[in-house]
Amino acid sequence: MSTGGFSLAESLPVLERTPAVLRTLLSGLPDPWITENEGADTWSPYEVVGHLIHGERTDWIPRAEIILTHGESVTFPPFDRVAMLRAKQAPLAELLDTFAFLRAGNVRRLRELAPGPEELARRGRHPELGTVTLGQHLATWVAHDLSHIGQVVRVMARRYTSAVGPWRAYLPLLGTS
Repeated sequence: MSTGGFSLAESLPVLERTPAVLRTLLSGLPDPWITENEGADTWSPYEVVGHLIHGERTDWIPRAEIILTHGESVTFPPFDRVAMLRAKQAPLAELLDTFAFLRAGNVRRLRELAPGPEELARRGRHPELGTVTLGQHLATWVAHDLSHIGQVVRVMARRYTSAVGPWRAYLPLLGTS
């Protein structure tokens, strides 16, 4: 497994595809597929999409611009990981459209910024983690997308944990019995 450094060129296709992946996976499904979660303090696929929207608005590009403009002299505003739980409820189709629109704008902005090796090494200040680089921040954006896609798939699969019967032994996504 490669554990190489961050590559903007390799990351952009992942960032660009996330909205389409989620739209393909979730659009038009019956409500239980999008509204059920794994229990207390877990998120449904619907809530994950809301969380991703909040990140598009307040995290990835705004923090990248703070690093590029101010370096470590300005600490990032804290990120509210559960803001979507207090947001106005909208149909999933609307959330997916909003996410796609915001992501397209943020990818466009990232392409405009076109950070090279010097900019990727620039440091910023995270309110909890301390000093981080722009490269680490952008790599986290990609890993964050993939983590939440995995979360959505896991939550959906676990709806059928009992229904699959003995095949559960062959489905590691469902966990052990």
